[in-house]
Amino acid sequence: MYTLNFDLPTFLAQHWHKKPIVIKNAFIDFVDPITPDELAGLAMESDIDSRFINNKQGRWSVTHGPLSEDFFTSLEESHWQLVVQACNHWHSGSATLLDPFKQLPQWLFDDLMVCFSAPRGGVGPHIDQYDVFIVQGSGQRHWKVGARDQGQYKESIQAGALRQIEGFDPIIDQVLEPGDLLYIPPGFPHEGDTLEPSMSYSIGFRSPKQQELLNHFADYIIGNDLGDAHLINPDMAVRSNHGEISTLDKEQLTLMLKSLLDSPAHIDQVIGTLLSQSRHQLDHVEIEHAIEEDALEEHLKAGGYIYKMAGLKVLYHQDNLREVYINGECIACDDPELTLTLSNRDAISIEAIEINPSNLRLLTQLLQRGFWYFDA
Repeated sequence: MYTLNFDLPTFLAQHWHKKPIVIKNAFIDFVDPITPDELAGLAMESDIDSRFINNKQGRWSVTHGPLSEDFFTSLEESHWQLVVQACNHWHSGSATLLDPFKQLPQWLFDDLMVCFSAPRGGVGPHIDQYDVFIVQGSGQRHWKVGARDQGQYKESIQAGALRQIEGFDPIIDQVLEPGDLLYIPPGFPHEGDTLEPSMSYSIGFRSPKQQELLNHFADYIIGNDLGDAHLINPDMAVRSNHGEISTLDKEQLTLMLKSLLDSPAHIDQVIGTLLSQSRHQLDHVEIEHAIEEDALEEHLKAGGYIYKMAGLKVLYHQDNLREVYINGECIACDDPELTLTLSNRDAISIEAIEINPSNLRLLTQLLQRGFWYFDA
């Protein structure tokens, strides 16, 4: 069980989206939730996003997973780092590290990235456009963080995959030890240098870009065959300049666009489906046999639980508890209390829900699709 050794509301008021900070002993008696060997095992899986970064003699190279067992038997002792994305999807122990951060909105959470670094390993100086909490596990890493990017940093691409900057003057320059935490808001350059074999855990929170919102909105409009109307102007008059787009033309076309955006129902669907999508592969549970509602009811009444698939995002709008958004889909839910339970609990027992035909039907559908699963 991981517990924060600092006050999160105070942290949010003083640092969130404002300035970076190192919090020493953010976790007391920190123990790694995953071993380097387990991390290497995940990097061998084809469904899992992993990278091996080498910076020997200042020459950067990136090898994308899946990596072979032979790959790991021939590694040198320094100047490399293994990175595995979304470890919370695939390793239950790693996922428990996220529990203290569940006071933050689920829709903002991106993933838990876990790194094992050999001495002098890293990814070079760079800038991220998302919030990250870097928790130091075993070993030590030397971190530097610079002032917020105001266009003063020159960026380059190394090894075709690493976005780096040339360098920066640090405003933070500290060595992190097990249990220490470094928070970096978007736009602050940073670089970690490994002093000894080291595990580190990056908990990322990322809001969508305007481009993503607009792209998803356009996909929604096209996918639902909306916005199929043309401009109708019965008051058209002759013009002396046929190449002109008049101010009235522009205003009418702008109103056509805004009329789609002004629909609360459309906006709810677009935001809910977009924010509930995971950016990384999920560990879907394979269903071998059909699941019956009677079997689910019996299981729950016998004291059993059903569990949410690791990494699954389940969201709802505060003003509408009869729709729940699961992995990019909007699903009707007759029971607002069930919506809250699905969204905010990782495990569901009979104490958490009302047993009725509608709830059993929805839960059975979610089990059948592998979004939830039975305990052993």
